[in-house]
Amino acid sequence: MFAVLQFPGSNDDRDMHFAMKSVLGADARLVWHAESELPAGTRAVLLPGGFSYGDYLRCGAMARFSPVMGAVRRFAEAGGPVLGTCNGFQVLCEAGLLPGVLRRNRDLHFVCEFVHVRVEQAAPPFTSRARAGQVLRLPVKHGEGAYTASAADLEQLEANGQVVLRYCDAEGRVGGAANPNGALHDIAGIRNPAGNVFGLMPHPEHAVEGRIGGLDGALLLGSLLDFVRAGGAAR
Repeated sequence: MFAVLQFPGSNDDRDMHFAMKSVLGADARLVWHAESELPAGTRAVLLPGGFSYGDYLRCGAMARFSPVMGAVRRFAEAGGPVLGTCNGFQVLCEAGLLPGVLRRNRDLHFVCEFVHVRVEQAAPPFTSRARAGQVLRLPVKHGEGAYTASAADLEQLEANGQVVLRYCDAEGRVGGAANPNGALHDIAGIRNPAGNVFGLMPHPEHAVEGRIGGLDGALLLGSLLDFVRAGGAAR
């Protein structure tokens, strides 16, 4: 069962639930932030986009203290797969489950557009349906999406292969206008050292239908579904 978390201010929770359940055919359930435990049988956790707690203080800073995040931490530490998109990525960083932070966009403007990202790592549980070097077209919509980390953290992310997605143009070239927010190293998505926690700014749940947003998001969400159905363990 896929647990899709709901915080006050989440606005992509039902979209994620729809993508997993109605499009991909997964057993998915909405879980309110005040729950102190995840539902029995949870096999993966998804933190959706939105504006948790109105983005007061800074994005994700308050959601990290929600009761459910204690359960998410325990689940992740036990090897369970956790996926955070947009605000979910911000929450994971604020909770210390991923390194770095998401800062205001380079031009201080909210961006809402389709971007291209290059798959840097093609492996379960999140990118097994893709191939390394493949370019995906996914939507973004955020005001604080510039991934930032210390020089030491960036060096470690690169050395350990923890950068999963990188902003690029349609041909896979990185840099310049292909980066919509000023993220360091053109980073669009990273994973933890164990590989079972993944955060990304683009929204795969909005790209699972051919006539609405395309199908590239299904490569990511479908990879997680494959992993769970195969009974795999995070590595």
